[in-house]
Order: sequence, then C-alpha cells, then structure tokens
Amino acid sequence: MRPQDWLEVVRAEYLAGFVPDGGAAVKFVVPTTTRDAFEVHDGLRAAADELGLQFVKVDGTESKIHLADRLFGAVARQVAWDELAATFVRQLLIQRGLRLPALGERSDHPLGIVAIAALNDATELLLRADLRRAVENEIFRDYAMTQEFRLAMIQLCLAQLDPDEDPALRTAVLEWLRGELRLVSSVKRALIFQKVGRHTGLDMLLSLMHWLRRADRRGSLIVLDISRYGQAVRRSDRDDGLYYSTPATLDLYELLRQLIDAIDGLESCFVAVLAGTEFLRDDRRGLRSYQALYFRIADDVRDRYRENPLAPLVRLGASA
Repeated sequence: MRPQDWLEVVRAEYLAGFVPDGGAAVKFVVPTTTRDAFEVHDGLRAAADELGLQFVKVDGTESKIHLADRLFGAVARQVAWDELAATFVRQLLIQRGLRLPALGERSDHPLGIVAIAALNDATELLLRADLRRAVENEIFRDYAMTQEFRLAMIQLCLAQLDPDEDPALRTAVLEWLRGELRLVSSVKRALIFQKVGRHTGLDMLLSLMHWLRRADRRGSLIVLDISRYGQAVRRSDRDDGLYYSTPATLDLYELLRQLIDAIDGLESCFVAVLAGTEFLRDDRRGLRSYQALYFRIADDVRDRYRENPLAPLVRLGASA
C-alpha cells in the first residue's frame, strides 16, 4: 500500500471525526524505505496541523521509549502547559459568569486576580479565595487523571490567576512534568513527593490525554519511531544516537502492549508506531519475539494481494 493511500484513510476514518469525538487507536506502520517513513511522518504532521490536533513525535534515537517515564517526559517537553492551563482557567471563569479581557487584548497577566477583580468590580481578596477553591475542586475531583497529575495542574492553573505568588513552584512543576527536576523537594509544596517513574509514566500519559480534552483541544496525534530498536549494530559501527539491547526491545514491546490494552483510557488520541523492516523479519528483535504484542496486532486473516488500511499493522511502500 502506498503511504499516501494509507494517510488518506487515516485522515478520513480517524483524525477528522473519530479522534475528536473521543476515540483512540494505536496503529503500527512499517515503511519499506526511509523515503516512505518521511512521507508518513510529514503526512501525519500536516493532517494534525490542519485538523487542530496536538502533534507529538518521540524518536527512539533520542529518547528511551521503552521506559514509560522517559516516554512521558519526551511527550511533556512538546506540550504548551501554560497555554493549556490558561485555556482551562478562562473556561472556568466564563462558567462563573465573570467578565474577561478580550483574547487579543495586551496585558502582562490577562487572567490574573487583579485584572479580573478590576474588570468585574469585585473584592480582590474574596475573589482570590473563591477562584482558588473553584480551581482546586474542579481539577482534584476529576478522577480520570492521577492524583499527582491533578496536583500539578492545580498549581499551573493557580499560577495563571496569581503568577507572582510562587513562580519557583510553577517552574519546578514544569520540570517535574518534563523529567528535568533534580530534587523532588522542590515540588513538595504542591504535595508531590516522588518523581514520575516507570510504574506511573503510562498513567501520566493517559492523564495528559484527558487534560488536553479538558483544555478544549480536539485531540492528539503521537508518532513513536521505534525503528532504532530493531537495529543490532556493533559498538564500533554505531553513529550518534541511542542503541538498544534485545531486553530493552522486549521492554518496549511490553510497554506498547500495555498502551494497546489501555486504549479505553486513551482519550481522543491516535498513536502511530513507526517500525523498521526488522520488525517483521527479525525473529530475535522483531514482533514475533514478543507473543503478547504479536497476538494483538498481527493479521489473523488477510488478502495476499491487498493491504487492509484499517488493520492495526500495515506495510507501506510501492513494493510492500
């Protein structure tokens, strides 16, 4: 199947309606050439930009995808957290009947308590307490997100209302989300007492997908390039970037298996996993080396001469 044919089907069947309506899918794509891989990547990015989806790409040559915390950190570094928090706060203020500055109006802190109080002829002290309580209740009672993720979002939203109260805590929370925080003591004031770990990374990713919906995003498109995991290269022949052992590759397949099984919690998200040809051919590092993943995406019945564009595993290229 040609890459452009598959991209047209994905755009029409998933990205244009199914994903924005709350659906999710995980698809494995094996391009036969590097050119086909670039075409798939560029086509997915263009579709995401056109349809208003959050686009994220994580490449195995730069990030250790098989570690859930590293995967979440790589995704988090591509998310505009302050913009999401500002959208959520703006929606909350509108629901409470408050007047807001126009979106195009110039202001250092358009959603700050001082500006909102002046615009609505309200007492700043009382308004601060009321809105703080509203933000905490609205987010903390949303149990579709993990507790630590909710606590982090509360701090980012409160920083929109009062940016001068504790800027160091806001910075620490952002570093914690991105996996860049050195000392976890920096976020203890937010009631967060541990870093994102391998056992919580996937749940954090699911929480982010839900938060994107709460922040009025149409959905997300995540591209995971795992082609490097299939390459067994001698240390003397390696170039720049990360390389992986066979156990790390099996860990990756287990994480992808978990992602497929968690599809009901993956709101408004399309995940495209790009793999090299070794994924289908190599018995040691390829798909057949991990039966739990193989039985979830392999073709049970297929036409010998035509690809099914809706299958969980597709091969793309003129000679696929």
